Amino acid sequence: MSEVKTPWAAHMGDVPMHLEYFDGSMFQALELMAQKYPNNIAFDFMGKSTTYRKMIQEIERCAKSLKVLGIRAGDRVTIAMPNCPQAIYMFYAVNLVGGIANMIHPLSAEKEIEFYLNESNSVTAITLDQFYNKFEHIRQNTGIVNIIIASVKDALSQPVRAGYMLTEGRKIQKIPDDAPVIRWKEFMDLSRHCFYKNFRVDRKAGDPAVILYSGGTTGTTKGIVLTNGNFNALAKQIIATNPMFRPGDKMLAAMPLFHGFGLGVCVHSMLASGGRCILIPRFTAKSYAKQIVKYKCNFIAGVPTLYEALLRLPSMGGADLSSLKGVFSGGDSLSIELKKKFDKFLYDHHAVIQVREGYGTTETVTACCLTPVNMYKEGSIGLPFPDTYIKIVKPGTDEEVPYGTEGEILLAGPTVMKEYMNHPQETAETLRRHDDGLTWVYTGDLGTMDNEGFIYFRGRAKRMIISSGYNVYPGQIENILDAHEDVQMSCVIGVPDAYRMQKVKAFVMLKPGVEKSQATKDAIMSYCRKHIAKYAMPYDIEFRDELPKTLVGKVAYRVLEEEELQRIQAAQAETTDTENQN
Repeated sequence: MSEVKTPWAAHMGDVPMHLEYFDGSMFQALELMAQKYPNNIAFDFMGKSTTYRKMIQEIERCAKSLKVLGIRAGDRVTIAMPNCPQAIYMFYAVNLVGGIANMIHPLSAEKEIEFYLNESNSVTAITLDQFYNKFEHIRQNTGIVNIIIASVKDALSQPVRAGYMLTEGRKIQKIPDDAPVIRWKEFMDLSRHCFYKNFRVDRKAGDPAVILYSGGTTGTTKGIVLTNGNFNALAKQIIATNPMFRPGDKMLAAMPLFHGFGLGVCVHSMLASGGRCILIPRFTAKSYAKQIVKYKCNFIAGVPTLYEALLRLPSMGGADLSSLKGVFSGGDSLSIELKKKFDKFLYDHHAVIQVREGYGTTETVTACCLTPVNMYKEGSIGLPFPDTYIKIVKPGTDEEVPYGTEGEILLAGPTVMKEYMNHPQETAETLRRHDDGLTWVYTGDLGTMDNEGFIYFRGRAKRMIISSGYNVYPGQIENILDAHEDVQMSCVIGVPDAYRMQKVKAFVMLKPGVEKSQATKDAIMSYCRKHIAKYAMPYDIEFRDELPKTLVGKVAYRVLEEEELQRIQAAQAETTDTENQN
């Protein structure tokens, strides 16, 4: 067996190379913390705090109710929720009864929701009242037996609830009284009819527990099956790479629960370690900034666009950020410029730390490498986590390249997924066992490693747009556009955007005889809204008589990207000229 090279071993500082991992379920990891710190606060939601003891009681009630609904071990339950208490209870209750939590974006388009429900064979779904209509429209095309409807107002304290109902609550369409749904309160009351003394199902580290979605390494949406052990190992690694963490430390949980980063780092790693989550249901830079200051948060994690937005907030003027112990950036490359700006911002606001960039993929839950506390190298995404191995190979092969040479980034370790659900072929292409005895994830990302084990991310081998930290796959959007009756052919690109990093633009060649009018554009846009999630929606559609082609006849999307860049630069130059003349 060949040896795995670990040039980073000498630079780990206080972080051990190896850890001991818990063999039980995610719920059991929480339960151990609740036994240790019953009166500690587990999470805060819009001003209301919940202790570890209370959280475990609510999860158990929720689990009993699931049992009454007939949920058995291995059943899939879809959770389409923002970060709120009901989502936390449901997530761990599904785990407690041996089910698998299918995590999806509540803002997904109807057709996407239908795909997620069918792809996972979900039998039950939970969502918020404001998303009820989307589920109702597609319900008959799925195997869903029960839809549970929660409402943000149910989790609020009395004074906050009154304010919520006057503002946000008024916009939510009322669900008919006879709608075939179970309201959250009724659902939780079902627990009284649970006569199973033993409603718990014993689950081990290797058992599947969660499905998260990603374009995988080929760009078509796939469910990534992750185990109890994947999440519990991540929790251990996050704490090990942050030796300054103490139980009771507060993490701002604004990254969503259907994202490995939000679920794995901001929620489970905290709750399985005695930390405290500040749940943010709807992210705006303003709400985020307010909570950091109000709760004197110790840890914040986000995508680069978040930090970009915080820099531009006037309300951050006199904010005191001295409570921060860790600021993590992931989900997209953090430019050297933005890091410098944000580090200065932290320093100006009394923080004694700097942003630490990490890297990961949903195939490994999320982060698997992080800039160490004691050593930073410009442009690097850091060193591997304990028990995590990274190597750089000639793309698609197992042939390692010399230090400093660009190649494909491969990952191995305890957080590597079980499989792509229903895609054995692609699982086999992505997970490969090497002579060193390890199973490696072929990420499709390009990077280099230096002789001290620091990793540098160089770009994606696969075509992808990252908008506000979400992965958008142009190929998927082109397939949707091309299916429209007026469209001959389309090409989708990412356009640089100061706030979102990139926004989505579509170029469309219409079928002969279709008029290039505003009405046509509006019709295509309205069709897109039905099939494409909000964050991936094109901000503009440009009609073209012809689309540029490569030598092999493919649409040359790089030519369109180049044109768009030149157009932006010309517009900026013109603005500068005008300002100079004035």
